[in-house]
Amino acid sequence: MDEEHLHDDLHVFEDRNFFQLKLRSFFTVYLLLALSFLLNIILFAVSLSRVSTVSSKLNEVRPEEKQNFSGRDSLLFPCGPGSREWEYFDGKCYYFSLTRTSWHKAKAQCEEMRSQLAIINSYAKQNFVMFRTRNERFWIGLTDENSEGEWEWIDGTDYKTTFTFWKEGEPNNSGSNEDCAHIWISGEWNDVYCTYECYYVCEKPLPD
Repeated sequence: MDEEHLHDDLHVFEDRNFFQLKLRSFFTVYLLLALSFLLNIILFAVSLSRVSTVSSKLNEVRPEEKQNFSGRDSLLFPCGPGSREWEYFDGKCYYFSLTRTSWHKAKAQCEEMRSQLAIINSYAKQNFVMFRTRNERFWIGLTDENSEGEWEWIDGTDYKTTFTFWKEGEPNNSGSNEDCAHIWISGEWNDVYCTYECYYVCEKPLPD
């Protein structure tokens, strides 16, 4: 074998070694990428499992927290933590509106809040409402629309045998269309036409 042939053989050998080294390098890189991908999947699965476990534990704790919060809050907000605009008095909750409207719209708005226009059937409740209305006019749940002169509480409370607090000379049905009652400036009751716009008082029982 002459020197030229030996040189060619060495060159071929070197090329093969270089090619093999390249293959090994690519193989190593792909193997590392595959292992990295597999490791990421494992870490994701472990993280997901931990999140699921923590979420499950939180769901177990939350009902107890809600119960404790409800018990704590009931002393400050007996009408419910979500009904802080309602005021408690003598076993019931009362809402004093901030806007004026007609009697029928006031009645509907109370019903939308699962309540009714206030029924004032005792002197104690009259004092509570009278003090809270602060010399403004507020609708109550009293009307004689069905039969003139036959006043009725909207919840069926017997009007004839319960407390009343009419202003002197009222109800007088002035103009022959005063069919709805409201609390006047002095806290006494007055009959007025039902389309008159004033504030209103809603009442509802305590939440279960």
